Amino acid sequence: MRLERGNLMIRELKTNAECKEAYPVMSQLRVNLSEEDYLGLLEPMKKQGYRLLALYDENQIKGLAGIIELTNFYNEKHIYVYDLVTDGASRSKGYGEKLLHHIEELAKESGCGMISLSSGNQRKDAHRFYEEKMGFDRVSHVFNKKL
Repeated sequence: MRLERGNLMIRELKTNAECKEAYPVMSQLRVNLSEEDYLGLLEPMKKQGYRLLALYDENQIKGLAGIIELTNFYNEKHIYVYDLVTDGASRSKGYGEKLLHHIEELAKESGCGMISLSSGNQRKDAHRFYEEKMGFDRVSHVFNKKL
């Protein structure tokens, strides 16, 4: 699905060149990820169903969302948002909101009953955005164990 409104466009990035163009914005969220690792991980992620959406304004990437459609026992059929980032110079212009609204439409079209995401403890502004502006509920803690 592609969305165009005025100078804004949201579309899925499919080619390596398109994904490479998105790295400068993605690196603002995934700060420890080199461009080489980013490009190397994308292929197996795409095979698992990962999709990278880009919001363009005036033909420049202003925001990204990395999503996957999943089904499990606790969320049933849903879209999980792995990555959501707006370019630092373009924050507070509604780009993140537009991306999440677009994801909501994709979820509805796919018969999903939920959108789910995880956000780092330190990202207080993002939490406020998700809860107060976008209507998300904080329902769990995520635990990781490095091996």
